[in-house]
Amino acid sequence: MIVLNTNVLSELMRAQAEPAVVDWLNRQEQESLAITAVTVAELLYWIARLPDGRRKTGLQEAALQMLDEEFADRVLPFDEDAAIHYAALVSLREHAGRPISMADTQIAAICRHHAAALATRNCKDFEGVGIVLANPWLD
Repeated sequence: MIVLNTNVLSELMRAQAEPAVVDWLNRQEQESLAITAVTVAELLYWIARLPDGRRKTGLQEAALQMLDEEFADRVLPFDEDAAIHYAALVSLREHAGRPISMADTQIAAICRHHAAALATRNCKDFEGVGIVLANPWLD
């Protein structure tokens, strides 16, 4: 399983998505792709902050359609099992002198719980958390 980070989804919502990202996604088995509930929250928050208008409305509709059609059964929750991984990851990164954001830690914890890789542009943010990373902009 490969979990798509928020920056991958937001790239796909651009008018001209980066061809490397589109090509990378097309090479993946679609049923093996998932997202997290954290990513859903981040994506919808990003859209909600936009000024009212056609762009915001279009992005809201596109995001909800993508969530309903492409990821309906593949949104991974931040649950008790992920919370156990979360605590260990925060402690690990703090002791290493490399703090990590709450959202990134939640995503990493979900990936660890499901033994999933993470596709993200921000691989550096997730180094040392014990998950396989892929950068669709470079891979």
